[in-house]
Amino acid sequence: MKSVGSYEAKTHLPQLLSEVEKGETITITKRGKPVAILSPAQPVPKRDTKTVIEEMLAFRDQHGPVLGDNLTVREMIEEGRP
Repeated sequence: MKSVGSYEAKTHLPQLLSEVEKGETITITKRGKPVAILSPAQPVPKRDTKTVIEEMLAFRDQHGPVLGDNLTVREMIEEGRP
């Protein structure tokens, strides 16, 4: 695995990204200590929309429409809270 300092990573980011696109994993260090890893992105599995909606509805049915201080979302909106 390749390792580069933060300054080098900043100044050569396009080149590093090209290497990552080719499958390389790169550790970025700050003062010699690893702080981040650049690695190829993993594909996000496609989920069936109908299944996701069914899971959300089941979650709502199980937990109810209450959030936080026992207020419903509607009450929070009316109160002006995020």
